[in-house]
Amino acid sequence: MSINTVAINRQMSHFDSHASVWLFGYGSIIFKADFPYLERRPAHITGWARRFWQGSHDHRGTAEAPGRVVTLVPQADAVCAGMAYLITPEVFAHLDHREKNGYLRLVTQIDFGDGEKAEGLIYIASEENAAFAGPASELDIARQIARAAGPSGRNSEYLLMLAQALRELGTEDAHVFEIEKHLLQLEREAGVVSLPGHQHLQKTQG
Repeated sequence: MSINTVAINRQMSHFDSHASVWLFGYGSIIFKADFPYLERRPAHITGWARRFWQGSHDHRGTAEAPGRVVTLVPQADAVCAGMAYLITPEVFAHLDHREKNGYLRLVTQIDFGDGEKAEGLIYIASEENAAFAGPASELDIARQIARAAGPSGRNSEYLLMLAQALRELGTEDAHVFEIEKHLLQLEREAGVVSLPGHQHLQKTQG
């Protein structure tokens, strides 16, 4: 499957007649909602695990040196926490462009903390897409993230902001937090300081 999925996603008409749709975000959509929405609520989905297994050629890396961002992989007993946004179908075009690097629109059941459920929209990059990076150790993923940067900024910023957003949601994610631990260690060894706001500065001597 081509890296650019905009044309494929435009063919999905499942929600076109809806006045509003719940969108589930599990990665950068949690902390960077650059689209209009009607409502925002913490939520979760089941049967999927968050993994830094998708290559980023257009946001947090380049075609020559891709970064890594999260996608979801099937896992029967997994619960993936995130943020749900109530949006209108007019937002789809923006989301399709934002998620064009291998992500496809899918339908999912979204569960809210109060027991309410809703059918919603999610973007997932499967292993069939050309940008799929695949499994690797958390240390190797951290090493790749530490080196990568793209038009949207450093790959390390993405990781750190996602980890912080998950903590604010009160959720544990061993995979994300282990990569974060390795990244911070690599930055300490390289003399890079991660400051509040996730700015990266070289330490000066003296």
